[in-house]
Amino acid sequence: MTRSFRLLILVAASLGCASSSGDSSDTTDANEHKPSTHAEHTAGQTTTAPGPDSSFAAMQARGATGMGVDQYTSTHTFEPRRDGGRITLRRDGEDSAGVEQIRAHLRMIAASFAAGDFGTPSFIHAGAVAGTDVMATRRLLIRYSVAPIARGGELIITTSDSVALDAIHRFLAFQRREHRAGDGDDIGRSIESPAAATYSDHRRRHSRQRLIG
Repeated sequence: MTRSFRLLILVAASLGCASSSGDSSDTTDANEHKPSTHAEHTAGQTTTAPGPDSSFAAMQARGATGMGVDQYTSTHTFEPRRDGGRITLRRDGEDSAGVEQIRAHLRMIAASFAAGDFGTPSFIHAGAVAGTDVMATRRLLIRYSVAPIARGGELIITTSDSVALDAIHRFLAFQRREHRAGDGDDIGRSIESPAAATYSDHRRRHSRQRLIG
């Protein structure tokens, strides 16, 4: 074998080794910079599903304690009126003991509210309740009355004082929102029939005339 031929073989072998080394390096670099997939990135991680509305459930539990009836099987309404508002609480099904408990509860809070004590709603909502500070301050200008209705009772709130009326409407809106009993922002909406509204307007005018006279 001539010297020139041997030299040619050595050069060819050297080039082959260099090419092999370059291919390995390129493969390593490609693997290092390859973006991971979402599945690879989240492998081994635990996804926690959203839990129930614990704050609402806690309020419902306090409501059952404060009112004496299951909140999930009872229905609340909080209705603004031109001269105050109306709160109803009734059992969803036949439950004579529950109905009596509701009526006793409404009588109790009517007496408490009239004395400026709003401890029960503060307990149920775990904090201050909108409007109750003014309702307590102006308690002598607000009247509360309780009456039975089918499967429950109603609390009627009336006033001729504009400041107290605004507080009552804010109180009712807060209750609607917290109890998920309807739109909590419609505080100015009157639910009175035209006849009832006319009677309320007449009563307010008569009261003002007596004060002036």
